[in-house]
Amino acid sequence: MIKAVFFDIDGTLISFDTHRVPPSTEQAIAALKAKGIKVIISTGRSINSINHITHLGFDGYITFNGGYCVTKEGDILFKKTIAQSDIDALIKHHQEVEPIGFSFMSEKQISINTVNPAISEMYALLNLEVPQLIDYDNFDSASVLQTNVFVDPAKEHTLMPAIMPNSIATRWSPLFADVNPAGQSKKVGIDIFLNHFGIDRSETMSFGDGGNDITMLQHTEIGVAMGNANQEVKEIADYVTESVDDDGIWKALKHFQVI
Repeated sequence: MIKAVFFDIDGTLISFDTHRVPPSTEQAIAALKAKGIKVIISTGRSINSINHITHLGFDGYITFNGGYCVTKEGDILFKKTIAQSDIDALIKHHQEVEPIGFSFMSEKQISINTVNPAISEMYALLNLEVPQLIDYDNFDSASVLQTNVFVDPAKEHTLMPAIMPNSIATRWSPLFADVNPAGQSKKVGIDIFLNHFGIDRSETMSFGDGGNDITMLQHTEIGVAMGNANQEVKEIADYVTESVDDDGIWKALKHFQVI
């Protein structure tokens, strides 16, 4: 019996085309809640970038790819920042070796070091405003929960271990990598909430579409990839449903007779 369902946001709950949660998904979440099933967000987004979905009444929020877990009442269950030495090394590499685009995400704000057309297009895809530029004079490098580094996959695999050895990179976009503390993932966030609610992992289900969702889909009893998911995500999922725009969440929950 499923007692908790975890949802990624972009490309899973929300369409990249409409920037909206499909009506069928809203109905599915309401049906889950009516049955007493916990519904929990699990996203790489900042805690400050989810206001557009909180009205759906989620029971908790895994944000920053597991680095900041908070209940609907606002109780912080878990918080972990990136090693300050890794952040300082990234800034030094950008300033002294080669220019690299990156954003810093903390509990309070998001800031970015540069803006170009590709970066502006990415934020438009997510229906978010481009963050303010980093104020290095007032920047706290010990407060960063996640950084987005704007490099291609090949560059990521050589650069990140060299300058950010205490961190891990995951990717759902060819434009950038999500970088979090080593060992951190949505899987960790799931365990935080399962312990909080007293739910067994065998009673869980999750939905996702990107590389940063892989640990989540593998960890829950049923991991569902959206029809619009990356191929690597589909290959590890227990089930592939329709796309977010084709009522994928509703159809999968019906398929497994959860609602």
